[in-house]
Amino acid sequence: MTFRTEPAPDATDATVDGDAPFTPGSARAALAHRDFRIVWLGALGSNVGTWMQNVALGVFGYQLTHSAQFVALLGFAQLGPLLILSAVGGALADVVDRRRLLVWCQAEQMVLSFLLAWVVMGHNPSKIAVVACVLAVGVGNALNAPTFAAILPSLVGRRDLAGAVSLQSVQLNVSRVVGPAIGGLLLPSIGAAGVFALNGVTYLFAIATLLVVHPPAAARGGAGDGPSGWRRLVGGFAVARTNRVVRRSLVTMATMSFFSLPFIGLMPVLADRNLGINPKSAAYGALYAAFGLGAALGAVAVGTVLVHQPKPRLVRVSLGAFAVSLLGFAFLRNAVAAYPVVLVVGLTYFTMVTALSTHLQETIDNAVRGRVMALWIMSFGGTVPVGLLAGGWLAARTSITAVVALGAAFAAVLTLFADVRPAPGQAEAGRLRARRSPRRPDAAPATAPD
Repeated sequence: MTFRTEPAPDATDATVDGDAPFTPGSARAALAHRDFRIVWLGALGSNVGTWMQNVALGVFGYQLTHSAQFVALLGFAQLGPLLILSAVGGALADVVDRRRLLVWCQAEQMVLSFLLAWVVMGHNPSKIAVVACVLAVGVGNALNAPTFAAILPSLVGRRDLAGAVSLQSVQLNVSRVVGPAIGGLLLPSIGAAGVFALNGVTYLFAIATLLVVHPPAAARGGAGDGPSGWRRLVGGFAVARTNRVVRRSLVTMATMSFFSLPFIGLMPVLADRNLGINPKSAAYGALYAAFGLGAALGAVAVGTVLVHQPKPRLVRVSLGAFAVSLLGFAFLRNAVAAYPVVLVVGLTYFTMVTALSTHLQETIDNAVRGRVMALWIMSFGGTVPVGLLAGGWLAARTSITAVVALGAAFAAVLTLFADVRPAPGQAEAGRLRARRSPRRPDAAPATAPD
């Protein structure tokens, strides 16, 4: 058995058995790359466990306190580190061995998930201890997320990048379907502690797959040239300041995450108060699964039926459709109708996110990929918990309906700003030049291949 040790050539189509070519940039073309396929499957197994834990955590927090604010606090502890530490993770991803860093991050999250399971086993678990464990898992995730975002596209090469990003979104959202479904079925029988412990076991899938692949040089990180210290840490901000596509992509995602996405973390509250669905029931698990199924379909669509559609146009169309469907979900009071509506919400939401992420990844150079994707993680995941805290506060003083409707209104307004086409005269997508270090005037700037 051999492993490819050089980057996949961009000049040839991806092939599978029989050398049958696939459409460049499609999901099938990305899956033809063996190392990508292995790591992708390992991440899928791990994320199924993560979403089992996410659903159980929201239900556990709500049943423990019956407080929307405590549920929001748990969400902040889980995702808040993304806002603070993603830049550190992105800087590390560009200077150390990415695979080794990922293994350590996965192992840390595994240990803390087991510890969380032990903490909640008592009849009256400490709220402080629960939040602390969730926060520690969040720290590992904050370092892991930008590193994984940086390594995965490099396993396929720029030609099949769109398919790789689409499939990454697919596995995140398939896990949203499978994880809540399994968690919803297991929660009544094994309790939150059992679900948390089972999640700890699933981290072994990701660790095992990372250990059996040999990533190409472009995926390893550890670049020794370029800026160092503080300049390296904030390198992503320098790229965002000078490139219109990067800047608008990040602002669009951060604004949407803060105002429009808190409904995801507050789903147990919305299900209970608006739809009359018990958050601990299989019906709630199915509701969350319908949302995840829609998101998975949206991600799949970007890498298949919509693969030839211009990504900037797809971003704005799907964002507008998301605003309309989210507004309908805010005022819905029929539990049966909620399932198809939330599926459409998930579909439009992740069509937009996947199209925007793909366009961004095609714009940045591998030398700065870790740091720019750290800003994406901060915008996408790190801003959500801050919005979740604000949403929990607002829901306690008004209603969950007001929080979701406000998010829909901001999404509608955001369609006017979300024009992520390159500025006239700016470098084409895929040719963004990595900034040269002032300390290394002789260092050749890193550019993406034509």
